Amino acid sequence: MDLQSIKNRFGIIGNAEALNYALNVASQVANTDLTVLINGESGVGKEIFSQVIHALSVRKHNPFIAVNCGAIPEGTIDSELFGHEKGSFTGATDARKGYFETVNGGTIFLDEIGEMPIGTQARLLRVLETGEYIRVGSSKVQKTDVRVVAATNRELLGEVERHKFREDLYYRLNTVPIRVPALRDRKEDIYLLFRKFVVDFAEKYKTPPIQLEPEAVEVLINYPWRGNVRELKNIAEQISVLSPTRLLTVPLLNGFLPEIQKYGAPMLAYNQSAGGATETFNNEREILYKLFFDMKRDVTELKKVIFEMAAKGGEINLQNMANNSVFQDILATPNYNNNGNLLEANYHVNNNANGGLIMPQKDALQIKESVEENLNVMDMEKGLIIKALKKNKSRRDACRELGLSERTLYRKLREYGIDN
Repeated sequence: MDLQSIKNRFGIIGNAEALNYALNVASQVANTDLTVLINGESGVGKEIFSQVIHALSVRKHNPFIAVNCGAIPEGTIDSELFGHEKGSFTGATDARKGYFETVNGGTIFLDEIGEMPIGTQARLLRVLETGEYIRVGSSKVQKTDVRVVAATNRELLGEVERHKFREDLYYRLNTVPIRVPALRDRKEDIYLLFRKFVVDFAEKYKTPPIQLEPEAVEVLINYPWRGNVRELKNIAEQISVLSPTRLLTVPLLNGFLPEIQKYGAPMLAYNQSAGGATETFNNEREILYKLFFDMKRDVTELKKVIFEMAAKGGEINLQNMANNSVFQDILATPNYNNNGNLLEANYHVNNNANGGLIMPQKDALQIKESVEENLNVMDMEKGLIIKALKKNKSRRDACRELGLSERTLYRKLREYGIDN
């Protein structure tokens, strides 16, 4: 079966290369009995891939069951998977078959396999290697013929290193790995999925389908979607039900998108200089702190240079200062006040007969390392926002330079009372 037929059959939307590759691997491995480990973030649709593998296999007419290992209490998961005998534990009033017995000949999908207790992992490893298991409270070995497809949103190798997952089980499960891409890694599919969801919800709620302005489409595509397809579908349903209009602008769309900071903001970049290295930060506050510390260092360096020159002769020649590399770097950096206005140099120069800058004699100097510039975070943030708005032609460009989402910028404009 070709990929497009598989997509149509299972309702898979998208043409991203990573998605097509994952589907291709799933279709190729389906006709075997190899164990498959599906990796991917929560909400990317890992269970769909397990259904594809089962439906394209020779076991397709036999049972298929999906088990969420993280949703079963640790004390009962052995009983759920392998069954138990009557009286084997408190509450076991009757014997019970487990999933590996009831799904014999079919496929079992073990979702969130990383949540499985260590003891249960040992039992599962035996099933995978020998096809044998023992009911809880029994001594009789039973056989089963079940294909296992597992899935996880964790990096299991890291769990192995932390001794929370058995290494031998990991390599036994990872016979054929399939990685389902996150939604933010298949941006070309985001609007296609959104259109499908809003059309479905329009039919469900008997309303006209939602449409987006071109600028709103860009916001939708560039949103990080930490919850992946599940989050996109939920947002589409909210908009379909709650939107006051069927055509969404950027502000209306931002009203439905959760604050990015709640999810852990994407990494922001700050370039120290034109030829310097780029550092990454978790949010704009870290960038502000970095800027403040750099400013403090520059002011301290400038004071040091001036005091050293003054200490040597009591007089600083302006030409010598202009040739000093530290002084040049500081002069090359524009300074802005809290309102975002460029400050002119405000040096008081007393010229002597030789055109020098008169400084106190060495014994009159009181060298202090304190810095008196305003380090209030909110004031500096307000100044940076005003500066970015004046520098850029649009708010979108200002957001890009500040490393903020448009929704966050709108909120900060209201918070600081900035009229733009």
